[in-house]
Amino acid sequence: MAKFMPLSLNFLITFLILLQSANAAYNVVSFGAKPDGHTDSTPSFLEAWTMACSSVHPATLYVPHGTFLVKTAVFSGPCKFKVTVIITGTLVAPSNYQVIGQTGFWIKFINVSGLSIYGGTLNAMGTSFWACRTTGSNCPTGSRSLSILSSTNVLLSGLTSINSQTEHIGIDLCSNVLIRNLKAFASSQSLNTDGIHVQSSTGITIIGSVIRTGDDCISIGPGNRNVWIQQTACGPGHGISIGSLGNNANEDGVQNVTVTGAVFTGTLNGVRIKSWGRQSNGFARSITFQNIVMKDVYNPIIIDQKYCPSGKNCPNQNSGVKISQVTYSNIKGTSSKQEAVTFNCSPSNPCTGITMKQIHITFQNKATTSSCHYAGGTSSGVLIPASCL
Repeated sequence: MAKFMPLSLNFLITFLILLQSANAAYNVVSFGAKPDGHTDSTPSFLEAWTMACSSVHPATLYVPHGTFLVKTAVFSGPCKFKVTVIITGTLVAPSNYQVIGQTGFWIKFINVSGLSIYGGTLNAMGTSFWACRTTGSNCPTGSRSLSILSSTNVLLSGLTSINSQTEHIGIDLCSNVLIRNLKAFASSQSLNTDGIHVQSSTGITIIGSVIRTGDDCISIGPGNRNVWIQQTACGPGHGISIGSLGNNANEDGVQNVTVTGAVFTGTLNGVRIKSWGRQSNGFARSITFQNIVMKDVYNPIIIDQKYCPSGKNCPNQNSGVKISQVTYSNIKGTSSKQEAVTFNCSPSNPCTGITMKQIHITFQNKATTSSCHYAGGTSSGVLIPASCL
């Protein structure tokens, strides 16, 4: 795994702006965008993108200080050369959640190779949408704030996303993506506001993120390979999840995922693997959770292969997803209930090859307990709770 040196975001932005004289540079204000937070700047952003993407030299799209109202926008490739997007201002969605809530996305980059996005704030104004989901009916499906699809060699650095309608960042069908220093914030009561969701992608690195939402801080869906998650601060939220898996009978699996250096504070879960309690050919294997701190977490370590929130189409709760080669190492802290480790695996496809090393999780300064169903593996070192494998 490559090592990335932390750099000052302000330094990077200043450096990149100085390079504008050498690279083709496109300022959205020059295309008519207004930093007043009220004028629709969507056409100006799209026109600036078209020029940058078609440039015969590496190009920079620049969003200066101020607040820019942007409606649903698709930034499409392929581009002739690499495009760098520098955002020093804020992009804000319309206050009427219906405007962006019908499409499933707010801002989308698709089929772009060599895309870099630095800095900036995305404010999706999701509060009224959450209220509709909680108390109303006939609500739209809602939108991700930022979607990156079918793209390669992508860097997302120093972005802040607040009040997303649903997921903050979605990565789909991508390869070689680095996300660093992301901040994602939404109410702990907001539904489905995952910080980052990754699906059907390979070579994904997430470093130094702070995520406080109403759902998973990071969720790893089907079809992912080689995912590295490092130094994530999570909470409130539902923790870091692999899954849910097995929603479909024919589904790709998840392989080679590492979560290291994470801190979970007041979350529902810490590190979780979950699959639907029904037949599937999916799998999750070669998973490592290491060097992790739990602070008052309800389910610090959990595998749940009986996920079925609707209670329908889950015959006998037999998940077909095969979970194997999962390592938990150097995990310490506190649980908010007595049972700190739960392995609730499938009776038809038991979990195999689980490794527990150096676990120290307490509840009210007392030893915690563990629970195993159809789970097998090995244990070593100090283990609190005692292993049930």
